[in-house]
Amino acid sequence: MKIVASGEALLAPEVTRRVIEEFARATRDSASTGIEHVATEEAIGDLSEREVEVLQLMAQGMSNQEIAKELFLSSTTVKTHVSHILTKLGVRDRVQAVVEAYDSGIVAPRG
Repeated sequence: MKIVASGEALLAPEVTRRVIEEFARATRDSASTGIEHVATEEAIGDLSEREVEVLQLMAQGMSNQEIAKELFLSSTTVKTHVSHILTKLGVRDRVQAVVEAYDSGIVAPRG
């Protein structure tokens, strides 16, 4: 419970990555049915360069601590970036943010 409360991932990064990739694939398939995406292109464009970097690392299944280490930031700074990403994209959690990253092309599925 403490792990989730601190903003860390509950699932192992590899499992998270596979779940997100499958969800993104299903979301792309549903796009042809007229289902709207949560975030707009404008919202994606509102992300700072650093927020885009954080979002890309989130899409790789990295935890806040792993992102902090990768980008030489504090965990608190990463949490702030994640919070701003969620707010700007109008999504409720990291998974939805990552799906938007795939949908917008910020992150490409591995083939």
